[in-house]
Amino acid sequence: MILTSLRTVFFRNLADDEIDINGKDVFLVGENGQGKTNFLEALYFCSYGASFRGVRDGELSRNGERNFSAALTVKDASCARLLVKYEGGKKSLQIDGKRVEDRKDMLSAVPCIVFCHEDMDFVAGSPERRRWFFDQCLSLYDPVYLDDLRRYRRVLKTRNRILKENNFRPAAGLDEVLDALDLQVALYGSRLMEKRETAARLFSEVFSPLHRDVSGIGDVGVRYIPSWKDGEAGAVEALLRERRGLDIAAGLSLSGPHRDRYVFNRGGAEFAGKASTGQRRLLALLLRVAQAHRFSRMTGKNPVLLLDDVLLEMDGEKRRRFLSVMPEYDQAFFTFLPEEPFENYRKSGALIYTVYEGCIRARGEA
Repeated sequence: MILTSLRTVFFRNLADDEIDINGKDVFLVGENGQGKTNFLEALYFCSYGASFRGVRDGELSRNGERNFSAALTVKDASCARLLVKYEGGKKSLQIDGKRVEDRKDMLSAVPCIVFCHEDMDFVAGSPERRRWFFDQCLSLYDPVYLDDLRRYRRVLKTRNRILKENNFRPAAGLDEVLDALDLQVALYGSRLMEKRETAARLFSEVFSPLHRDVSGIGDVGVRYIPSWKDGEAGAVEALLRERRGLDIAAGLSLSGPHRDRYVFNRGGAEFAGKASTGQRRLLALLLRVAQAHRFSRMTGKNPVLLLDDVLLEMDGEKRRRFLSVMPEYDQAFFTFLPEEPFENYRKSGALIYTVYEGCIRARGEA
């Protein structure tokens, strides 16, 4: 699969234009603030129907505008064009002119993996951010997991609302309502736990040797710590009934997959908290490499890679090692500052564009 062109209208600071991206490697070169990351964000938006920067859809429109759109043409047997439009405060998705109701269909058509500065949150941020990353890893190749995750979140939201409403004065019949909800919480939660346990083990089998080869530090792995010790649905229901009084007093669900944790350890001890900033940055980059490897192993496909200034903070030796473990990909987009030695990484047929004030121009063009 190759993305052959991207057309944007009123998207961030990007000029309204259609850019030829029909190449295995595409380099975007420019100073900070000129639009390189915005271009990657537009590509990602066509894949996920959302921004990797965690902003709301309405914030992606150019200053002074309320609507925007981004469209990708694709060289692939499954589809030819993906379109995301934001008009009147509403987002619409299309594949080959047909409306798409579920964003996972867009992701299935154009699977992208982004490497960006925000990935540091997966290492140094909250447990919620690490859960988000590993949920994304699973969702990339297991749509059933994504469906169960959505169902769990919906029933959890309902359960939390009921708990909050009955926080001070429980209503008659509350136990019957919670019994019905807990049946679903246990069902979907136990499914998530089972898949998370397996996925974390397999992910670590890929991640650990990658980290050793690039950083020189071995025995660094990923450990999954579930909130429920026994993930069998019946045991979960019993536990929820046992802890119900605590949940009612707190006005929210105190246990479940939404409280699961992932930790990075080495030799049985927590690693990320003691790591230097450089080591954490490398951890974050290699998480994305391992994510791409896992996706390819599970699907037999290669993702599109979006790499935003990933080499900027590495010394020459770490750059060489990182590039040596780059996952297989159908297409990759790299951003560089003008002073970086990007020519050293150029392969035959690579497209090089200069980015200035939102305008994307082939190198050498006016």
